[in-house]
Amino acid sequence: MRYCQQNKGLNLHAWCLMSNHAHLVFSRSGQISHSDILRDLKKYTSKKVLEAIENNPSESRKEWMLNIFKTAGQNNFNNKEYQFWQQNNHPIELFSPLVTFQKIDYIHNNPVVAGIVHEPEHYILSSATNYSGKKGVLDVEVLERPMSLEGYIFGY
Repeated sequence: MRYCQQNKGLNLHAWCLMSNHAHLVFSRSGQISHSDILRDLKKYTSKKVLEAIENNPSESRKEWMLNIFKTAGQNNFNNKEYQFWQQNNHPIELFSPLVTFQKIDYIHNNPVVAGIVHEPEHYILSSATNYSGKKGVLDVEVLERPMSLEGYIFGY
């Protein structure tokens, strides 16, 4: 994510990296589209993670993991060899402050619901720390929570 922040115009507002998925709330600066930023993020991270697995002499699950990624890649004509990320995304338009903060709260509570931590800000692979007023692992453009949600319709 840091690479895309520095090189692709990714403005990160909220994020959480779990063991089997990631959540992002982001905007962009510059000419690169949202979908191109996600594509480049997936391409860069998959390459780096696969390199880390391959080059780690003490990784006991190396062959098992690489075999899973290779099998997935062979079953998808879009890949050359390995598939690390799913091909699709689940983008949600954040059309109001209410919806935006519903999603940010959901993202930050993922590790709590999973039983990993008791408080969202205790999970370091998330922007919850940034939203608690402390410095997180990544730079985040913290969004201002509205003082009042008066006038917003609750529900979908």
